[in-house]
Amino acid sequence: MARTPSVSRQLVFAVAVPLVLSFALTVFVLDRIFSESAWQALRERLDQEVISLVSAAELTDSARFDVRMADSESRLNRPRSGQYAAVRNARGRVLWSSPSIEGVAVDFGAPVATGRSYFLRTRLADGTELAILNRGLEWDYAPGNTANLVFSVAEDLTEQNARLQQFRRQLVAWFAALALLLLAVLGGLLRRVLRPVRRLEQEIAEVDSGRRAQLGEGFPRELAGVARSLNALLRSERARIARYRDTLGNLAHGLKTPLAVMRAALSGGAPQRDTLDHEIDRIAQIVDHQLQRAATSGGVTLGQQTVAVAPVVADLRVALLKVHSGKDLSIDAEIAPDAGFAGDGGDITELLGNLIDNACKWCRGTVRVQARLDPARPLAQRLVIRVEDDGPGIAPGDRNRVLGRGVRADERASGHGLGLAMVADTVALYGGELVVGESAALHGACLEVALPGRAPEAGVVPSSG
Repeated sequence: MARTPSVSRQLVFAVAVPLVLSFALTVFVLDRIFSESAWQALRERLDQEVISLVSAAELTDSARFDVRMADSESRLNRPRSGQYAAVRNARGRVLWSSPSIEGVAVDFGAPVATGRSYFLRTRLADGTELAILNRGLEWDYAPGNTANLVFSVAEDLTEQNARLQQFRRQLVAWFAALALLLLAVLGGLLRRVLRPVRRLEQEIAEVDSGRRAQLGEGFPRELAGVARSLNALLRSERARIARYRDTLGNLAHGLKTPLAVMRAALSGGAPQRDTLDHEIDRIAQIVDHQLQRAATSGGVTLGQQTVAVAPVVADLRVALLKVHSGKDLSIDAEIAPDAGFAGDGGDITELLGNLIDNACKWCRGTVRVQARLDPARPLAQRLVIRVEDDGPGIAPGDRNRVLGRGVRADERASGHGLGLAMVADTVALYGGELVVGESAALHGACLEVALPGRAPEAGVVPSSG
């Protein structure tokens, strides 16, 4: 596959082409102006020579036509000087020629009519180029006597052509140097201007290779939006991957309780069909909830039916007493009748299940669950749930650490360290608050969460799953 040219190279080429064309046109126009000016000056100079010839023309005593130049240093008096002159009659017969023409075969061309002039260029046999001006005049050589004469002046163009060629070389050289300088400056400016683009390309390559988590900051305004959008896309993709990964852990953790209940029911002799059916339904609900949560961002409160907290706690109390049947355990529930969760039923069931299960695991014998609505709090934190136990509690240095995934306060204890991390994730999704502290009444751990809450509608029996 052919390599795509870089943006800087395309920009330089896009600017260089019109720049070179404009400079070439400028050189051409200036050359034409200089050439026209040189030719105009030459013609005016030859006109002055014709006037000088007319002024110096006279008839000699022997009635012969002669031109006596006042300036003895005139080029017309020096042989092969490069400036030549002649006077002819109307029929073309030469009446006078300058001394400079001696040994030079100059063809001045056909005579011109009186009152007319003719400017032409011609070449000698040796290749020398001449500029010739012929002017037809009526010359008064005596009172009442006139003659139609043609005054011709020629000048060698070698020197003028050399000056013109030198001017052209200098013009092309200066404009070429100026074009190269401008292109060099343009290349430097483009390199500086496109530096953020190259930095963006490099950082994208680093993200692609795993050496960088996201794009940096400090891009110009035109690229800042692109960088923000790419970072948002990267965060969203990482969050989606993390959400799917966490969902697997959450699913496995959520299935532990119903499986433990089923195991306890089976180990007690003849299994209770109602208990098994209920726990199988719970497993199906947990699986559906986790799959739905993995596909969405969670934390939705708009359009959700309020979930009453009391029935959820009652179901969990029955299930967890069976799971922890080997411990002399009591779960005290103090749930306000109007305590309702404004969110997904699966989320509040999972959150309460993890909180109560964690308290049951660490308590000595007592777990207390409280839930109420606090009107003084904002809607997103109006439902306050507190779970306390009489266990060893959580050391102050571990209270933030235990909320991480895979972290346990006591690494020797069984478990995967996902329960409290799942609680923290759910609280964060709903914009709530989680506080880990010490129970003043039971002297164990106290976990208090604040979530979106409102009172359930009258006559509605909310589902817990």
